[in-house]
Amino acid sequence: MRFVSWIVLAVLVGACAGPLHPTQQMNSAPIRFLLSFDDGPSASLGTNPTRQILDALADNTIQPGVKALFFVQTRALGAGGSAQGQALLQRQQRDGHLLGFHTATAGHANHRFLSEPELEQSLRDGISDLSTISGDVPRLVRPPYWNYDERTFAAYRAHGLRVLLTDLSANDGKTWGINGSLRRRSSLRDQLALVAEQIKVGALPEVDGVIPVVVTFHDLNPYTARHMHEYLQILLDVTQDVGLATAAKPFYDDRVVLERAALTRTLADPLQYARLPGLWDWIWN
Repeated sequence: MRFVSWIVLAVLVGACAGPLHPTQQMNSAPIRFLLSFDDGPSASLGTNPTRQILDALADNTIQPGVKALFFVQTRALGAGGSAQGQALLQRQQRDGHLLGFHTATAGHANHRFLSEPELEQSLRDGISDLSTISGDVPRLVRPPYWNYDERTFAAYRAHGLRVLLTDLSANDGKTWGINGSLRRRSSLRDQLALVAEQIKVGALPEVDGVIPVVVTFHDLNPYTARHMHEYLQILLDVTQDVGLATAAKPFYDDRVVLERAALTRTLADPLQYARLPGLWDWIWN
């Protein structure tokens, strides 16, 4: 892959940065977590993980009414191409969440491997699908497999789409039949420690008085859905562990404000990397 060398470099640089001591309080704006979800909505007619996540965001003991950014597959048969998926897309919009573009192909197709006409058709279809649901043209894209090149990046920009990656990853994109996570707390803590180092040197922007920190989950993952309440608490816990402060509202609760924050974290060009979650996350999520 064209940018693997850049990825490896970023991972190595991140590995060299030591975490802040837990008692070390940083003199910076507080952080606010921008939750994002890839690959949904689920087409499951039984216990539906996307629905479980929406329920948890709406009703939890930490901050009821959390709003998130969903990068959706609008036409995949196991996602938005199903009747159940379409209903959940409508609910996400009604509930005040933000819809971003992921795919509009029949499956989770890598955009780099689509021909020019296929990529163009996918972008047109996805933008049309999301515009019909929300009444607004989508502005955010997360490429399938997080894999793109100059050609696909230029195609996104030509359609007014801006690429958003992440600061923290729950590492739940590939489960290979195993839905559990033994390192979710320590993994998120380690990633947030690297984010804290970036904040320390002023590398992350402040928006509306807070520093947005993007977190990525996959709403097709049943484990993630069952443990969404716990993930919210874990994010608060590890923030304290690394010496950061959260805003009074640690999660976004307004779609417009969320979108403004997300747009500030998008990539300006194909070679810009804010903070990578790690080599294997990048390749496989």
